[in-house]
Amino acid sequence: MSPLDISLADLIARLDEELPDSNELARISEARLRAQTLSDLGDQLIDHYVSKAKQTGASWTEIGDAIGVSKQAAQQRHAPAPFDRFTKLNRHSIVLAQEAARTHKHDSIGTEHILLGLLGEPQGLAYEVLVAKADSEQRIRDAIAEALPPAGQKALRGHIPFRPESKEAIEQARLASADLGHDWVGTEHTLLGLIRAEQGPAAQILRNLGFTSDELHETVRTEVAERLAARDKQ
Repeated sequence: MSPLDISLADLIARLDEELPDSNELARISEARLRAQTLSDLGDQLIDHYVSKAKQTGASWTEIGDAIGVSKQAAQQRHAPAPFDRFTKLNRHSIVLAQEAARTHKHDSIGTEHILLGLLGEPQGLAYEVLVAKADSEQRIRDAIAEALPPAGQKALRGHIPFRPESKEAIEQARLASADLGHDWVGTEHTLLGLIRAEQGPAAQILRNLGFTSDELHETVRTEVAERLAARDKQ
């Protein structure tokens, strides 16, 4: 008996029972699909406990030893994807940033495009914070327009890569979420990420509009706390 109380004979018997009229070639195809499902579940099982181990302070070296791979292999395999904890609104803002770059025929996504993406998601907290500080959405758009590079000659198809400062802003967004004790990455965290990525055009735009990193951090903390309190009262 295996630790999962399941055997190869069980799997074969179930497949044969569910596909009584299929030939062996059809059963090979079905077996492959089921094997992939089992593999995916196994990966998810390991990922679950890797996440638990990281929360308790385990190092990637220790995790790699437990899995039986190198530290680098463990980190690459089990490190979270860039947008894993992004909210639906925040994911949409990133899509809008890509489309902004495509519209302007730029070959990469800069922090200015990400800022445009946040403006394109009026339901996000970042939009409210931006417009409240700047007095109008158009003022922000005008500032971004001045910072945008000249339009390119040809619009790109497919994936458009992020510039290094944009990758930094996305990482800073995740860190901002963690700093605030949040288990999600919303548009408000992306806004914090943009001003923390000091070398990006968006940081300069935000500073010119009167934002500071510390003040923005406090604004986000207060606004989120008030929203959560209001929700709990409902």
